[in-house]
Amino acid sequence: MAAEADKNVKAGILVTGTEVLTAVIRDENGPWLSQRLLDLGIELVEIMVVADRPADLLAGLEHMRDNGVDLIITTGGLGPTADDLTAEVVAGFTGRELVLDQAMEDRIAAILARYAATTPIDLNAEAMLAANRKQAMVPDGAVALNPIGTAPGLIVPGGDLVVLVLPGPPRELRPMWEEALTQPLMLDVLARARPLLSYRLRMFGTPESELASSLRDIEADGVDTERLEVTTCLRRGEVEIDVRYREEARAEAESLRAALAERHSATLFSLDGTTIDSMVADLLSGHRLSLAESCSAGLLAARITDRPGASEYFAGGVVAYSNQAKADLLGVDPGLIERHGAVSPEVAHEMAVGALERFGGDIAVSITGIAGPDGGSDEKPVGFVCFEAIVADGGSEARSLVIPGGRSDIRDRSALVGMHLLRRLLS
Repeated sequence: MAAEADKNVKAGILVTGTEVLTAVIRDENGPWLSQRLLDLGIELVEIMVVADRPADLLAGLEHMRDNGVDLIITTGGLGPTADDLTAEVVAGFTGRELVLDQAMEDRIAAILARYAATTPIDLNAEAMLAANRKQAMVPDGAVALNPIGTAPGLIVPGGDLVVLVLPGPPRELRPMWEEALTQPLMLDVLARARPLLSYRLRMFGTPESELASSLRDIEADGVDTERLEVTTCLRRGEVEIDVRYREEARAEAESLRAALAERHSATLFSLDGTTIDSMVADLLSGHRLSLAESCSAGLLAARITDRPGASEYFAGGVVAYSNQAKADLLGVDPGLIERHGAVSPEVAHEMAVGALERFGGDIAVSITGIAGPDGGSDEKPVGFVCFEAIVADGGSEARSLVIPGGRSDIRDRSALVGMHLLRRLLS
């Protein structure tokens, strides 16, 4: 395993910007580049965020070099201001002098001239020239990438590694990344990359601790997971399992998928990464869905209608928050609410029946619960939610459970449970 890993092309992403480090701006580039690298078969070692300080940027570059990466991608620090020092620091790191790229200076000057001609502000031509020249200084021997804004990107040879310098704004970085992939220095790196295969599984209802135990048992039963990279993540109430592997480990990857499917047949609902939203949309084809929501306040309807074409299968929904609304809009008997409470399996059933009748659908889902932070009791604590999914010709799926978390968690998870009730009922 170690010998195989050494052959893999490795990369590090160095995000520069004090505003990113202090969370004033959220980093969009690191995750986006991470996925691009994965698609190319390049192993991402780390993403590091550093402030706009030359010493910090240099330390980050040296750290990644010491980690044995083949490719370092920097983002940000390429503008005309005094704190935009990435090109200068990368030049020093790779032992190259900064030189004026006359063709790039002319190209940037033309961009600035077009901008100046369309702005009502009186711009200082001398200051613009100085900023222009700063951005046209590139490390000797580097490849300059055409700017999308005014800042060119750079591909800088650095001995055993290559440094790809990209701008910070995503709208500039993304097209420049595509251009970089066509350049010989980057093509040399890509030629050494070995395809990285992957699949994603999705579970609903299996705790991460139970999944971890299953993975240990599967390994003990003889599936060699050492050659696989397995990561699990709890995301919005579902557990995602990502498995990445090289071609030589395909058999182990498929054995793992089969073993998990066998052990968790009741909760493993997606073997190929298909989302619950896509599955429900496909299952609803030929049906008409009606919804009755209380504590989820329309979040289930929002998920259903988020996909184009939802009008083909979604008849309509009601957010019946108050007891009066449940009675007037859905026909729930006030006496039933008085006897069992608005949050009860009995009321959830009547809400679903009322939704079927009012919208003329053939499938209905109802949700009623206590989202908190107040309103709970020993019998029905905050997070207690009742669901029912029914079809007009008979058949239903009902659940009552306590959903953990704060108000927004409970509401969001309630919509998710509604989606999975639909999946179980229709499949």
